[in-house]
Amino acid sequence: MKIIVASDLHGDAVRCEELLDRFRAERTERLILLGDILYHGPRNDLPPGYNPKKVIALLNPLADAITCVRGNCDAEVDGMVLDFDVLTPEKFIKINGVKLLLTHGHHLDKLQPEGADAVLFGHTHIPCKEQRGGVWFINPGSTSIPKENSAYAYMTFYESTFEWKQLDTGAAYDRLSL
Repeated sequence: MKIIVASDLHGDAVRCEELLDRFRAERTERLILLGDILYHGPRNDLPPGYNPKKVIALLNPLADAITCVRGNCDAEVDGMVLDFDVLTPEKFIKINGVKLLLTHGHHLDKLQPEGADAVLFGHTHIPCKEQRGGVWFINPGSTSIPKENSAYAYMTFYESTFEWKQLDTGAAYDRLSL
């Protein structure tokens, strides 16, 4: 199974459309969203394509293909307008024999990753791959508000390999095989 992992859309409909273009072009079966779907938050500037209602309209038809966790900018009202679960803070899933713990990342210090091969998180808007205590901590970066000169980005996961990719071109720029 091939999946796309993305984080921190922050209501940016332009970047959401680009992400969904990649979802189709990559021929993926699942879209994992690591939180902060509709709202930009008080510490971030409005993304140029900010249009949460359009993001809702873009994502809801794909609800059956989306796995999502709650970010620090996601609110109870988001759960009322999105047709997929956006309010669960952590989820364990198994893909291609790899056990993944999904979280937004704003509570990494309280996380209990026992049994996970990797923790996928967002929040920082900075791509990373780091091993801690035998568990990989992996961040795809941000699709809408990248920080520290990182690219507008997403990841793919196929078999046992993560690839970080630029949102606009789909070009891979980093890779990790578990």
